[in-house]
Amino acid sequence: MTVTVLGCSGSVPGPDSPASGYLVEAEGYRLVVDLGHGAFGALQRHVSPADIDAIVVSHLHADHCIDLTAYIVALRYGTDGYHSQPGRRIKLVGVPGTRDRLEAAYDPLARKLSLHEIFAFAKPAAGELGPFTMSYAPMNHPTPTNAIRIEHGGRALVYSADTGESAELVKLAAGADVLLCEASVGRREPQLPDLHLTGRQAGEHADRAGVDRLVVTHVPPWNSPTEAAEDAAEAFAGPVELAKPDGRIVV
Repeated sequence: MTVTVLGCSGSVPGPDSPASGYLVEAEGYRLVVDLGHGAFGALQRHVSPADIDAIVVSHLHADHCIDLTAYIVALRYGTDGYHSQPGRRIKLVGVPGTRDRLEAAYDPLARKLSLHEIFAFAKPAAGELGPFTMSYAPMNHPTPTNAIRIEHGGRALVYSADTGESAELVKLAAGADVLLCEASVGRREPQLPDLHLTGRQAGEHADRAGVDRLVVTHVPPWNSPTEAAEDAAEAFAGPVELAKPDGRIVV
């Protein structure tokens, strides 16, 4: 698997990165995981939007899903590699309420756009998605949120999405090759329960799960990604990397 980072800024887009978005590819299959502010623009640098096979949305906070509204415009009105081909729908996997949220964010009258003609809406379920084997676990976050495990060819990537401390994340990530984990809370910030992780907590989750590599992501622009990675490395002895926009992670 290869993962292209479309955006890795936490909570809002920053001066150097869009908000959350990742392109996961294997065997010619293209899966987008989350699509926050600005991530759709970044996606276009790597692939034609109409060629995406599936999208998985971890939760419905805007920094993880709002650019799906831009995707609607491209698929409806674009030409060439933007326009959705007749009869072809992109599978869109999201928590309950995803379609309603997308319609409300785009336009209260969006049902007239017949979104079911461009997206095949589905709820998260363990099993096959193209060449990938998918599994999910609920995270500790104010809105329903899933961490996501993606397996292919004997390799495993786990994406934490947004979460506070979580035994479920440790369980889902057990033995994974790569844990792509949020580290939103900075050294000088108060930490609220069941919201986000510090860099050190990201490292602790990676250590308890026994993963091979930790990639730190979702650091807001008012915090230091370098500090988050340093704090993670204090708790995790394996390799610690920082997600970077347009960066590629080989799993």
